[in-house]
Amino acid sequence: MSRILEVLKVSTRLGITSFGGPIAHLGYFHEEYVKKRQWLDEKNYADLVALCQFLPGPASSQVGIAIGIQRAGLIGGLMAWLGFTLPSAIALMIFAWVFQGQNIHQAGWLHGLMIVAVAVVAQAVWGMAKKLAAGKMRGTIAIVSTVASLLVPNSMVQVLIIIVSGLIGWKFIQNNAVQDIQPMSIPISKIKGITFLSLFFVFLIVLPLLRIGIHNQGLAMFDSFYRAGALVFGGGHVVLPLLQRDMVPTGWMTNAQFLAGYGAAQAVPGPLFTFSSYLGYISKPYPNGIIGGILALIAIFLPAYFLVAGTLPFWNILRSRSEFQSALSGINAAVVGILIAALYNPVWTSAIKTPYDFCLAIIAFALLMIWKLPSWIVVIISALGGIVISVLT
Repeated sequence: MSRILEVLKVSTRLGITSFGGPIAHLGYFHEEYVKKRQWLDEKNYADLVALCQFLPGPASSQVGIAIGIQRAGLIGGLMAWLGFTLPSAIALMIFAWVFQGQNIHQAGWLHGLMIVAVAVVAQAVWGMAKKLAAGKMRGTIAIVSTVASLLVPNSMVQVLIIIVSGLIGWKFIQNNAVQDIQPMSIPISKIKGITFLSLFFVFLIVLPLLRIGIHNQGLAMFDSFYRAGALVFGGGHVVLPLLQRDMVPTGWMTNAQFLAGYGAAQAVPGPLFTFSSYLGYISKPYPNGIIGGILALIAIFLPAYFLVAGTLPFWNILRSRSEFQSALSGINAAVVGILIAALYNPVWTSAIKTPYDFCLAIIAFALLMIWKLPSWIVVIISALGGIVISVLT
């Protein structure tokens, strides 16, 4: 019990203080879990990061869940998720509550939040492209993935892109980085691992069928968020188009409301997937908010827990194979392409309407990339800039 409470305490502190997105989160985790507390060594931490980058879902949250499981079993993994996730989820539901029912569609600060999303996603594209799409083969995979995502805007097409890119990487990208690896100590049996993986696929298959047979908006929303969490590779920024295509066309919210929440999510610490709590709160199936917010939050993170708990018992075998590393290279290149497509639509097309908008987006991008300001500060500056633009125009 003491280890479980310890995991909850440490992860909650990280959830309150970890600004800057998933890459920054991994840095905070490394400082706290590896250097300060020595819950695992450098190699095991690097291997867990590799696993969670390969799995669909929120990579930084999955790393936290995996460390929690290693430290205190399955309940420890749950506490690691709860502590890291709850602070930002509460903050975003408060944001939704404050502005619910108000006519904020023309508000200047709202437009500023939509514009800052352009800068944040552009920053993610820039950083990931340099690292994950270098070279002719991976660069080509990224470009083809961009074109396919834009011309056929469908979530299942994105899954197909990921699969095909992984196969191409497996066949044509050489990866000789695999070294002798010391086995991890995983407190989960292979039987339990198979059970969790089975649950992942059962939910993925059964929920859409139930949605067709049972016309219930709560069930439909749970299915949408579960699929988003189960099928998105590349973390929070890539989940944006998946959620947008399910939330806005159904009439559950406007595109302005959607992007306002996405902008607000940049200003809070913790995982970007807590954006789901805002969407669930304001979505029309649950006009009173809290139930919808909790439901969406659980649905989008549930596949991450299933996948981490399901794959950890088999990770020692997988991580020793060079073929696995090659497939991962292809998948990561495809993620860059999907992210480029998301930068154009819906982020750019919804936010950049005038030269003023473009100028504010460039300033926000420079503040992030050149001045290295924390994203929450850039969000505040962009919201104020949006107010200025509304006055000028």
